[in-house]
Amino acid sequence: MARKGGLSSKFYRETAGIKVSGGQVVKAGAMLTRQGDRWKPGLNVIGRMSLTSIAAGEVYFTRKRNASGAAITVVNVRPVTVKAKVKPATPKKTRAKAKAKA
Repeated sequence: MARKGGLSSKFYRETAGIKVSGGQVVKAGAMLTRQGDRWKPGLNVIGRMSLTSIAAGEVYFTRKRNASGAAITVVNVRPVTVKAKVKPATPKKTRAKAKAKA
């Protein structure tokens, strides 16, 4: 009997691991890793085995030492900053103020 879909145990292992690269922009809720105890959550990242971003932004990795001195990789997300639109002063208003003062 043939399989009707889904993943076999052979191919299921291949879907585990890191899902994004450093410098890649992700949305909030994006899965960063799956079934990985090699990576630990950092800034704007939650989870234990499967790490998920909680903010939209750029992914970056850092290395640090844990309590026993072993090097671990921490996955972080640098949030995207939204620039506020500043309305420039119109030349007509500034000219009118200059004439009123003179």
